[in-house]
Amino acid sequence: MQLNRRKIKYAAVFFFCWLAVLVIVVDVVVTFQTLVDRVGSYAVVEGALLLLLVLPTWAVYKFTRE
Repeated sequence: MQLNRRKIKYAAVFFFCWLAVLVIVVDVVVTFQTLVDRVGSYAVVEGALLLLLVLPTWAVYKFTRE
């Protein structure tokens, strides 16, 4: 598998922008403890937030044209 710098650059920019949005939403709008109280498990909330960060970043990397 050969990595392309352009694809990595776009995925990295998307990653940091999406990370900022998730931090603002989770920390400011909906507090993290509220999410844990509603779901009932810290691990499930952490896993869901990581998937919300990793999956779109992977999709941007995968579908960026070479």
